[in-house]
Amino acid sequence: MTSHDVNRPEERPQDRPYDIVLYGASSFVGTLTAEYLAAHAPDGLRWALAGRDVAKLERLRERLAVDHPECAALPLVRADAGDLTSLRDLAARARLVASTVGPYLAYGQDLVGACADAGTDYLDLCGEPEFVDLMYVRHDARARETGARLVHACGFDSVPHDLGVYFTVQQLPEDVPLRVDGFVRSNARFSGGTFASALQQMARGRQMLAAARERRRHEPGPVGRTADASPSAPRYAGEVGAWALPLPTIDAQVVERSARALARYGPDFRYRHYAAVRSLPVAVGGVAAVGAVLAAAQVPPARRWLSGLVKPGEGPDAARRAASWFSLRFVGEGGGRRVYTEVTGGDPGYGETAKILAEAALCLTRDAVPEVAGQVTPAVAMAEPLTARLAAAGIGFRVAALR
Repeated sequence: MTSHDVNRPEERPQDRPYDIVLYGASSFVGTLTAEYLAAHAPDGLRWALAGRDVAKLERLRERLAVDHPECAALPLVRADAGDLTSLRDLAARARLVASTVGPYLAYGQDLVGACADAGTDYLDLCGEPEFVDLMYVRHDARARETGARLVHACGFDSVPHDLGVYFTVQQLPEDVPLRVDGFVRSNARFSGGTFASALQQMARGRQMLAAARERRRHEPGPVGRTADASPSAPRYAGEVGAWALPLPTIDAQVVERSARALARYGPDFRYRHYAAVRSLPVAVGGVAAVGAVLAAAQVPPARRWLSGLVKPGEGPDAARRAASWFSLRFVGEGGGRRVYTEVTGGDPGYGETAKILAEAALCLTRDAVPEVAGQVTPAVAMAEPLTARLAAAGIGFRVAALR
């Protein structure tokens, strides 16, 4: 693991009013996260709801108190993405801030800076590579100085993928070259926030590449080791019996950064990230659809029309979420051994994302985790403790076969 000069646990902020502040609590995913925390918060947890509309927060608190009367006393904190003073006040009052307010490139930058300055741990649901790279360049060094852990992509993007690869690596020999392929299947629809973020990134190709280049100029690489998660060509993957289409999501980048930071991934690590599609016609149609959306995202009127189809903050009803599922199959090889592992769960875009964000917040504030700081991945910040929490909460991690 990489090492930083950081505050020891007893030096981290303990005397602040709140352990966890959920920012954007009245959004669709924010509400689900608040409901999860209300049902699972341990005794003594000091947590609060935050957002720009106090009336909405009050209504949310009233709904939570119906099933959890103790929530009637939940503190409410007004904070607005456009009001830097309120964000700094929010960060100064919390040990950890978990943010659901996206697209993050538009609404999240000042909060990350406020948390880095205050030494406050920060989590979000960001799947926007440009935002993550910009936040590294602007705030990683300051966060390492103050001891803040800045952990992006703490929902379905990208915790099951990041921890799933880490879990797979744990089943393979140490100190040998490792190869892992990940295959994603799900019947769920994209969340409004995820769709909005994807459209924004598609329309900002040049800016995204520029941010990635700037990050590479600032970020040190591993010494004496290599890690690569570059996309590869579509193929038929006999090991999972499906067509494998490269997925251009942030997940592979997160896995690569974990592999660069953690020596357990071996001296030469390679990861490939795919969508697994059983039917060839469906696979071809999926590629065509992604290409069409990518082309349309470059034209402002078309992009505005697409963005109106699924708006951020909107989501499916409870019955639709209950019928949704995901399955991640990983195939790992190294040292003459091959392992098949699987991570499974329910609705990835909403229910499981809220669960993952809430459990990650509880993990960083309640569990014994690695003493790191700066912008770090979920696996670097809390691999084993968070895996254990998610497994106890119903997300499956299992070894399907070992040869």
